[in-house]
Amino acid sequence: MTGSIAARLYWALEGPGTARARAAHALIVSLILVNVALLVLETEEGVADAHGALLDAFELFSVSVFAAEYAARLATCGADPRYGGRRSGRARFALTPMMLVDLAAILPFFLPFLAIDVRFLRLLRLFRLFTVFKLARYSEPLKTLGDVFSSKAGDLAVAFLIFFIVLVFASSLMYHAEHAAQPEAFSSILASMWWGVVTLSTIGYGDTYPVTDAGKVIGAAVAVLGLAVYAIPTGILASAFIEELRRKRESGNGGGSGGGGGTCPHCGGEIGGAGRG
Repeated sequence: MTGSIAARLYWALEGPGTARARAAHALIVSLILVNVALLVLETEEGVADAHGALLDAFELFSVSVFAAEYAARLATCGADPRYGGRRSGRARFALTPMMLVDLAAILPFFLPFLAIDVRFLRLLRLFRLFTVFKLARYSEPLKTLGDVFSSKAGDLAVAFLIFFIVLVFASSLMYHAEHAAQPEAFSSILASMWWGVVTLSTIGYGDTYPVTDAGKVIGAAVAVLGLAVYAIPTGILASAFIEELRRKRESGNGGGSGGGGGTCPHCGGEIGGAGRG
């Protein structure tokens, strides 16, 4: 595959493309949605028996398209400066999150050729749901959400660490308050964590609850505290999402002077530059 053809194919798959590229993306998205819908329908009684041959044929077609798409991305990734010029570039590209999702979307098809317990095989075939994550590659809002999670990964890690600390502390208090009255429900701090999770998340299933006065006071305090604990990651994501939208809006407007259309986030080239001549 020549360099120019490989570059055009790569940027049609990975970057901002032409109307033909957008049509190809729309086809892939439609195929993903149909696959997810059929996966859901297969769980209905009698559907797999009545339409098994048709479902198998469509799965073969889908996997062929997804596999060809995966191979094309892998073969042409050298057009991207981030992955070209080095022997390890293709391997690093294959280990990117979206390429791993693409791989997970096609691997289950080949599992029947392996000597695996059928019950375990049926569980693994649920990985076909990974096809829905491929939508993030073609959806700008989903890409934005991914950028938000990536930029705030450290803050979110701290927020969930706080949640874990509060969970352990609350479960320990509840264990000591309720163990004597309910030795089965609160048999250990680890067992008490089930109560801690559903209380901090404000779900409150009601299958495990305090009966002592001290336990009720602790439970009420933890339930109120749960609102504050969950507000931390929510606030981080909300503010980060607004910041990311503002940044992209300003970046898009910044390239408007002189008739420019901005730069490609991947290759650094101009998108829709000023008219020639």
